[in-house]
Amino acid sequence: MGTGDAVIEERPPRPFDRVLVANRGEIAVRVIRTLRRLGIRAIAVHSDADADAPHVRLADEAVRIGPAPAAESYLDPARIIAAARERGAQAIHPGYGFLSEHAGFAAACRDAGIVFIGPGVEALEVMGDKIRAKLHVAASGVPIVPGVADPTLDDAALAAAAESVGYPLLVKPSAGGGGKGMQIARDARELAAAIPAARRVALAAFGDDTLLLERLIERPRHIEVQVLADEFGGVIHLGERECSLQRRHQKVVEEAPSPLLDEATRARIGRAACDAARSVDYRGAGTVEFLVSDASPEEFFFIEMNTRLQVEHPVTELVTGVDLVEQQLRVAAGQPLVLRQDDVHLTGHAIEARVYAESPERGFLPSTGELLVWRRPEGDGVRVDGGIRSGQQITADYDPMLAKVIAYGADRAEALARLDAALADTVVLGVDTNLAFLRRLLAEPAVQRGDLDTGLIDRMPDHVSDEVPGDVLAAARAVRTAAAIESARAAGGHAWQLARDWRAGGASDAAAAGSGAGTAGAGTAVASADATVTATDADGALWLHTRLGTWRVPEVDRRAALDARLAMIERGGLADPELRAPMPGTVTAVLVADGDHVDPGDAVVAIEAMKMEHRVTAPVAGFVRLSVALGAQVSRDQPVARVEPGTEASGAETPGEAEAPAENIPTPASSGAPHEGAHPRAPHQK
Repeated sequence: MGTGDAVIEERPPRPFDRVLVANRGEIAVRVIRTLRRLGIRAIAVHSDADADAPHVRLADEAVRIGPAPAAESYLDPARIIAAARERGAQAIHPGYGFLSEHAGFAAACRDAGIVFIGPGVEALEVMGDKIRAKLHVAASGVPIVPGVADPTLDDAALAAAAESVGYPLLVKPSAGGGGKGMQIARDARELAAAIPAARRVALAAFGDDTLLLERLIERPRHIEVQVLADEFGGVIHLGERECSLQRRHQKVVEEAPSPLLDEATRARIGRAACDAARSVDYRGAGTVEFLVSDASPEEFFFIEMNTRLQVEHPVTELVTGVDLVEQQLRVAAGQPLVLRQDDVHLTGHAIEARVYAESPERGFLPSTGELLVWRRPEGDGVRVDGGIRSGQQITADYDPMLAKVIAYGADRAEALARLDAALADTVVLGVDTNLAFLRRLLAEPAVQRGDLDTGLIDRMPDHVSDEVPGDVLAAARAVRTAAAIESARAAGGHAWQLARDWRAGGASDAAAAGSGAGTAGAGTAVASADATVTATDADGALWLHTRLGTWRVPEVDRRAALDARLAMIERGGLADPELRAPMPGTVTAVLVADGDHVDPGDAVVAIEAMKMEHRVTAPVAGFVRLSVALGAQVSRDQPVARVEPGTEASGAETPGEAEAPAENIPTPASSGAPHEGAHPRAPHQK
């Protein structure tokens, strides 16, 4: 699989005969591929939403474990254990996320006589609690970031203790991982708001609202070390990964090795990672994460240990030649590591980009809908880990990551060039993605130079415009014109009766701009000069993959546009006072009472979906009239509140009226009401 030179010549016996994969999406596909290569029967599990998902199709067997909500399927230990028993699985591979770091699940597997492919319960318990983990590794001589790690402190005591650490501070949930719930506080006022917000997210995401504070290191680099350990005392590291390109603590692009570290620092940070793993008698594959000062790369501080496979593990596999899933399986089966530290060499360079279903132009809000067309890129050194297919519904039930595109090269420059070309050839139609943003990020001069830090993305200038370019509109008109002509011919009519943008004796302006065959319906791919792949969604909008990127060109509703303009004129040009949900999700907090006065920018409700919490804010000053209650399920663009301009409350509704069910409210067209950015429901300083 890999491209490095850590070659295992004598392969030990097959570790298991039957393994259940307790996950979904691209990681389930990734694990199943290794299982099948080793001759192990792969058993998939799936919710109702994933009944026909790629990981289900790829597996040898599949078991339904419940409805779409993760809490009733992938996050239910009893259902997973029951499925494993039913199919005679000897072991369970949890992937990452879901139950992969759940000590109770690991204990339940042990009690059921099923091997949990991961570390022991003690390692999960110690490293799963950030406070306990910091204290534990510090006792082993591993450097840690200054902060407050006392689970007995309430909000007031935590805020008081912060004064001894100094600002800026990072507020972090002690449980969980992936950046969920983390808040930055630069002074006491911000800390007073950050602590309850972090507790709320931590309790909802992990069932544990314990917090810790850490000194925020400005312009840090996030570097993590991959470790492997067996039950015979063997502990090695496979080099580091640079994960500094993050957006709100969520990794976006990762690479191996880091362009920052020299060989001496690489060896030191690798030894520290191995010491952290030994301190908890670790087993299997794990990742020890560090903050490294960009100004002083010889200084590094332990953040946490992820006791599982990481999303970004492919870059390590490509530069070392080691299949990490295979190593997990063999260690779990009681086999010793066949690799020594001296056998590990980093060859070449690998870079991974995460492709998300999200809308960068809307503050990176997750996107949902039917995936009309999915086409993976190909080329030298290109690897794609994906778990999606054309025709699949992308819902708000799970993480918005669709796939990972990884490129390997002889050096960093070649890997960057190959990754950019691969992203340009990646086709995703039907849902918004971050593909264009990824290419813009890779083109940043600092990224090209390797001058990275965790705040680089936040400092990037905003996207200039999401307006569809003129030649893309011309290509769209050409495709629609050709489709209309073909439809008329098929119906036996005359082309001139239905087609538009044509003139006698010559091609239309639109056709001249870009020729193409017609689209028949949703999911139909079409070849065109400017639009290489197109598809039409259920709303009649045309999706085009072009040399300029991917675009959605809706059919023009002149009546709706006129109504919107008239409404704005009636408001005197003011913003729409109707507050709408930016995406489907659950109302996790109502931050004001019905009738309260708000100012522009004040948060009114918080909505959670796809591990993200979004705060909907007031566009104008006035009095709030709530349309939803805590726990309500809302759809995209559904009204959640209205701000009535004025200086006095008038005709306040009763509490019962304020909490009227959301489904009883009419849903007009989207107003583009403002909202705050997405806050990852997922932990920590990266």
